[in-house]
Amino acid sequence: MSCRRYGSKPTLAFWMLIALVDAAVLAAAAGAAVMISILAALALVAGGVVAARTLTRRSLPATNAVARRRA
Repeated sequence: MSCRRYGSKPTLAFWMLIALVDAAVLAAAAGAAVMISILAALALVAGGVVAARTLTRRSLPATNAVARRRA
């Protein structure tokens, strides 16, 4: 048989593309104000992710250069 299995990668990619186009059509139909508010919400989420990564990153321990020279 020459048919593909259900759930193959090309099929999933096709339906993801369809969902993306549907979202774009809905956003265009809703108007500019809705698109701007969606972009602003996405920017806030992205900023929060960047801030969380920055705050949770552990800093390197401070080295004492003077103590290292004396040893």
